Amino acid sequence: MNRELRKTVIAGNWKMNLTPSGARKLINELKPLIDGVTGCDIVVCVPFTDIEAAREACEGSAVKVGAQNVHFEAKGAFTGEISAEMLKECGAEYVVIGHSERRQYFGETDQVVNLRAKAALAAGITPIICVGELLKEREEGITEEIVSMQTKLCLAGLSCEDVKRVIIAYEPVWAIGTGKTATSDQADEVCGIIRNVIAKLYDGKTAEAVTIQYGGSMKPGNAAELLGKYNVDGGLIGGASLVAGDFAAIVKAAGQ
Repeated sequence: MNRELRKTVIAGNWKMNLTPSGARKLINELKPLIDGVTGCDIVVCVPFTDIEAAREACEGSAVKVGAQNVHFEAKGAFTGEISAEMLKECGAEYVVIGHSERRQYFGETDQVVNLRAKAALAAGITPIICVGELLKEREEGITEEIVSMQTKLCLAGLSCEDVKRVIIAYEPVWAIGTGKTATSDQADEVCGIIRNVIAKLYDGKTAEAVTIQYGGSMKPGNAAELLGKYNVDGGLIGGASLVAGDFAAIVKAAGQ
């Protein structure tokens, strides 16, 4: 982490879990555990149906609310989709875009991720753009090529000022929900690759200003080591974000 240059952000991705009542309960359990923690921004990215309940529960605390997807059109005949304006009015300040589960199960491409990111930025919502390689791609030694390509395509057409408002989450697909975790050196290396890509696309100052998270089985036991690396500016937390004590422990590790 380098707080002098960029924000540290810990964001929980609840995925398809918890009803509005469950969201209130979890947030109310979390708030006293992270009270007084400074040095990082705290976000819970919740299902669409939980956004208003989460926003109400987060009032008066340091916790912000995010969504897990956004459509790239402002309105229209897109049954089942949610626009950036809808998210904004409900109280979402962040949105996860291009998670590997969206790519795997719903066919999202880097080009679609790019459009979603632009829609979020236009609405004043911070996009958390996910990139990461498959296990086969890592074993074949093409992690750098895959992650670099994803980063370039996802940021296509964005200005320097746009990119400074973006969060990128490096999520090795082989470490999501598997219990496997990239070593701190592996996480730092790939986050550094992403930063170098941004420097080449824009400039060094812009690259140093971008928050790059690690996601992929970050837990209380490994958070401090991962977050101690220069290029790791926080985490996108899956399962551990559904347990107030575990998520709080990661937040505290980031706040040290």
